[in-house]
Amino acid sequence: MDYREQFNFWLNDDYFDEATKKELLAVRNDEKEVEDRFYRDLEFGTGGLRGVIGAGTNRMNIYTVRKATQGLANYIIANNAQNKGISIAYDSRFMSPEFADEAALCMAANGIKAYVFDALRPTPELSFSVRYLGCTAGIVVTASHNPPEYNGYKVYWEDGAQVTSPRDIEIIDCVKAVTDYHTVKTMDKAEAVAKGLYVTIGKEIDDAFIAELKKQIIRPDVIREMGKELKIVYTPFNGTGNVPARRILKEIGFENVYVVPEQEMPDPKFTTLEYPNPEDPKAFTLALKLAKEVKADIVLATDPDADRLGIYAYDTKSGEYVSFTGNMSGMLIAEYILKSRREMGIMPEKPALVKTIVTTNMADRITAEYDVSMIEVLTGFKYIGEQIKWFERDNTYNYVFGLEESYGCLAGTHARDKDAIVAVMCLCEVAAWCKKQGITVWDMMLDMYEKYGYFKEDLYTITMKGKEGSEQIAAIMENLRKNVPTEFGALKVKEFRDYKSGIIKNPVTGEEKPTGLPTSNVLYFDLTNDSWCCARPSGTEPKIKFYMGVKGTNLEDAKAKVTALTESLKSKIEY
Repeated sequence: MDYREQFNFWLNDDYFDEATKKELLAVRNDEKEVEDRFYRDLEFGTGGLRGVIGAGTNRMNIYTVRKATQGLANYIIANNAQNKGISIAYDSRFMSPEFADEAALCMAANGIKAYVFDALRPTPELSFSVRYLGCTAGIVVTASHNPPEYNGYKVYWEDGAQVTSPRDIEIIDCVKAVTDYHTVKTMDKAEAVAKGLYVTIGKEIDDAFIAELKKQIIRPDVIREMGKELKIVYTPFNGTGNVPARRILKEIGFENVYVVPEQEMPDPKFTTLEYPNPEDPKAFTLALKLAKEVKADIVLATDPDADRLGIYAYDTKSGEYVSFTGNMSGMLIAEYILKSRREMGIMPEKPALVKTIVTTNMADRITAEYDVSMIEVLTGFKYIGEQIKWFERDNTYNYVFGLEESYGCLAGTHARDKDAIVAVMCLCEVAAWCKKQGITVWDMMLDMYEKYGYFKEDLYTITMKGKEGSEQIAAIMENLRKNVPTEFGALKVKEFRDYKSGIIKNPVTGEEKPTGLPTSNVLYFDLTNDSWCCARPSGTEPKIKFYMGVKGTNLEDAKAKVTALTESLKSKIEY
């Protein structure tokens, strides 16, 4: 069916409720809107679903959620894994509880027990719960840091990580195979509860999760000593981090935690936030105002599903708060963990740090300093979680830390996804240690730059919505792939990696070798002078992202170099 036929099917079939039909009637004369809602099925990608809430096949609604869940249920049953059940969590967004229940009741109707959290919970706790409960899979209903009109649905497997190849493709195929909405199963909630197929979970998982986080504390004596002095401003961005982040900080001894009142409680509108993303400086406006009032040492923010952490730290020299990128905060925590473990003699044998291909090259220097193996994976924290599984299965390495540039990291193996709650705890321990040394967190970062080099990264993003935008993004990637640049300004291309073809090519010699990583629609340019850039369409948003990194002789030099690289990159984008 074309988009108009799909529209008419939804408008006239008895399967769809009156509220849905009323919404569609309101847009029936807007051809562009009708096309956007129905020109495709909302893509169930390698991480699950994400899209704008509304009626239509290309929207997040109870019908697309049920349909995706039926495909996942079919996959679980085909793999004879239905007896272990599934864990389901959700965040503070519009329709999150409703979508969680729709998923649970579809699973229940297929004979798969659903363990559903009694209220909103952070994504890393869902990851933890899958393994804690011994489930086959997990679902978290969230759109992470997207604007309020979005929601989403991510799938985890029994190891607690998001699904990876080949399982992700197999699940996608099962979801695509569900073409008739009338074949999608559901059942009454009261009946599901009575049959033991819908089980509410909460406090037991919370307590076990917090207990695991505490195991990542390295210097409890420092926290006890400085916990009364360190001043912390925290905002959960009206999301899931509020309760667990405050709980862990209180229980380990931090007494001066000031929470931004306007962003404390769940708010699906994110009223005080243009964009609930710790990468956006504007999102810190209220937190920084509070920080100046209480003279805070650090300012912390977690995104709505609490898997990303953003920070600002006080600079005594300027009297201002300095923002940290995800690369900077991740490197700060990594340096503290590796340095402390070596000094205290508690570094495990065969230690490894895992980072994604678009994460700072400072990680290479830090791991070399502490004799820690560095493993590089594709973009997406699920690949870091996958490495933990392989380390344990093959007894190759012991995981000590993992990070990606987009403000996500993980200390410990309690979760298999990025965890902003444990990151909050770790960062506060770092800040307490700094305060004991008479320095600030920003001072520590400057010391690291002097020690390892002034690495600086940036991100350039182009947003292109709708069918036309999707085609333009594809055209940009294809042009870069077919017409490989030999230079970006003064920087020469040393190697070109096409992760879709799986080939690394030297543009001068023509020599080729395999990337050694799974296939993905990603292009990477390894440049001279410790520089690089990378092109990657977003898997969850209508965007194409260009990552880049340089190494300077000081902060100003690094900033100038990354700006020049960005401008050169822009000149090569054609569509």
